[in-house]
Amino acid sequence: MPIKQGYVYILCNKVNTVTYTGVTNDLQRRVYEHKEKLLEGFTRKYHIDKLVYYEVFDGIEDAIYREKQIKGGSREKKLNLIRRKNPEFRDLYEAL
Repeated sequence: MPIKQGYVYILCNKVNTVTYTGVTNDLQRRVYEHKEKLLEGFTRKYHIDKLVYYEVFDGIEDAIYREKQIKGGSREKKLNLIRRKNPEFRDLYEAL
Protein backbone atom coordinates (compact mmCIF):
# COMPACT_ATOMS: atom_id res chain seq x y z
CA MET A 1 0.00 0.00 0.00
CA PRO A 2 1.59 3.30 -1.07
CA ILE A 3 2.21 5.95 1.56
CA LYS A 4 0.22 9.11 0.97
CA GLN A 5 2.11 12.34 0.75
CA GLY A 6 1.43 14.99 3.33
CA TYR A 7 1.47 18.73 2.96
CA VAL A 8 1.73 21.57 5.41
CA TYR A 9 0.59 24.89 4.04
CA ILE A 10 0.14 28.53 4.97
CA LEU A 11 -2.66 30.68 3.61
CA CYS A 12 -3.06 34.45 3.86
CA ASN A 13 -5.87 36.85 3.25
CA LYS A 14 -5.71 39.23 0.27
CA VAL A 15 -3.66 41.90 2.12
CA ASN A 16 -1.38 39.40 3.94
CA THR A 17 -2.44 40.46 7.44
CA VAL A 18 -3.95 37.14 8.62
CA THR A 19 -2.34 33.70 8.25
CA TYR A 20 -3.60 30.15 8.65
CA THR A 21 -1.44 27.03 8.87
CA GLY A 22 -2.93 23.68 7.93
CA VAL A 23 -2.11 20.10 6.96
CA THR A 24 -3.63 17.85 4.30
CA ASN A 25 -2.98 14.82 2.12
CA ASP A 26 -4.30 16.62 -1.03
CA LEU A 27 -3.06 20.20 -1.30
CA GLN A 28 -4.85 21.11 -4.51
CA ARG A 29 -8.22 19.90 -3.21
CA ARG A 30 -7.79 21.55 0.20
CA VAL A 31 -6.84 24.98 -1.18
CA TYR A 32 -9.75 24.75 -3.63
CA GLU A 33 -12.06 24.13 -0.65
CA HIS A 34 -10.68 27.24 1.06
CA LYS A 35 -11.01 29.35 -2.10
CA GLU A 36 -14.61 28.27 -2.68
CA LYS A 37 -15.50 28.83 1.01
CA LEU A 38 -16.57 25.18 1.35
CA LEU A 39 -15.01 24.87 4.82
CA GLU A 40 -16.62 26.41 7.89
CA GLY A 41 -14.52 28.33 10.36
CA PHE A 42 -11.60 30.70 10.60
CA THR A 43 -10.49 30.77 6.96
CA ARG A 44 -14.00 31.38 5.69
CA LYS A 45 -14.77 34.05 8.28
CA TYR A 46 -11.57 36.02 7.56
CA HIS A 47 -11.41 35.37 3.76
CA ILE A 48 -8.12 33.47 3.98
CA ASP A 49 -7.62 31.67 0.68
CA LYS A 50 -4.27 32.68 -0.82
CA LEU A 51 -1.69 29.85 -0.78
CA VAL A 52 1.63 31.53 0.03
CA TYR A 53 3.72 28.61 1.35
CA TYR A 54 3.76 24.83 1.44
CA GLU A 55 6.04 21.89 2.15
CA VAL A 56 5.71 18.32 0.85
CA PHE A 57 6.36 15.24 3.01
CA ASP A 58 6.55 11.52 2.29
CA GLY A 59 3.92 10.81 4.94
CA ILE A 60 1.10 12.62 6.68
CA GLU A 61 2.67 12.03 10.11
CA ASP A 62 5.72 14.12 9.18
CA ALA A 63 3.46 16.86 7.83
CA ILE A 64 1.45 16.91 11.07
CA TYR A 65 4.67 17.17 13.10
CA ARG A 66 5.86 20.08 10.95
CA GLU A 67 2.47 21.81 11.20
CA LYS A 68 2.75 21.74 14.99
CA GLN A 69 6.26 23.22 14.77
CA ILE A 70 5.06 26.08 12.56
CA LYS A 71 1.95 26.75 14.65
CA GLY A 72 4.11 26.81 17.77
CA GLY A 73 6.28 29.57 16.33
CA SER A 74 5.66 33.28 16.41
CA ARG A 75 3.83 35.19 13.69
CA GLU A 76 7.19 36.72 12.70
CA LYS A 77 8.71 33.24 12.22
CA LYS A 78 5.81 32.28 9.95
CA LEU A 79 6.21 35.47 7.91
CA ASN A 80 9.98 34.89 7.58
CA LEU A 81 9.32 31.32 6.41
CA ILE A 82 7.01 32.66 3.70
CA ARG A 83 9.39 35.49 2.72
CA ARG A 84 12.30 33.09 2.17
CA LYS A 85 10.43 31.06 -0.46
CA ASN A 86 7.81 33.54 -1.68
CA PRO A 87 8.96 37.13 -1.00
CA GLU A 88 6.14 38.65 -3.07
CA PHE A 89 3.45 36.60 -1.27
CA ARG A 90 2.18 35.37 -4.65
CA ASP A 91 -0.72 32.93 -4.72
CA LEU A 92 0.95 29.58 -5.45
CA TYR A 93 -2.31 27.73 -6.13
CA GLU A 94 -2.29 28.08 -9.93
CA ALA A 95 1.18 26.46 -10.10
CA LEU A 96 0.09 23.27 -8.28
